[in-house]
Amino acid sequence: MDLNKALRKAIATGEVNLGANQCCEAVTSDGARLVILANNCPAGVREAVLEAETDVYQFDGTNSDLGAACGKPFPVSAVTVLEGGSSEILRLKPNL
Repeated sequence: MDLNKALRKAIATGEVNLGANQCCEAVTSDGARLVILANNCPAGVREAVLEAETDVYQFDGTNSDLGAACGKPFPVSAVTVLEGGSSEILRLKPNL
């Protein structure tokens, strides 16, 4: 699966939150189905996600790389997938 394509399709057709604050809110309310974290995601966010026992995929790149993969012109530390839409993003195997 091409992760960049899957991310963009999920953003276009599903329900996806971008950013660390929205990620923390989603995992505490049990709405998150998958969280994708950048390598340099803040430690507090990483801890909150791991404590919530949500499926987590570690993106192989920085927040700038993850933002670019999402098609955004700004850094993104965390992507929270609430609904995958017509994307295959939820088939990603958690690696954290």
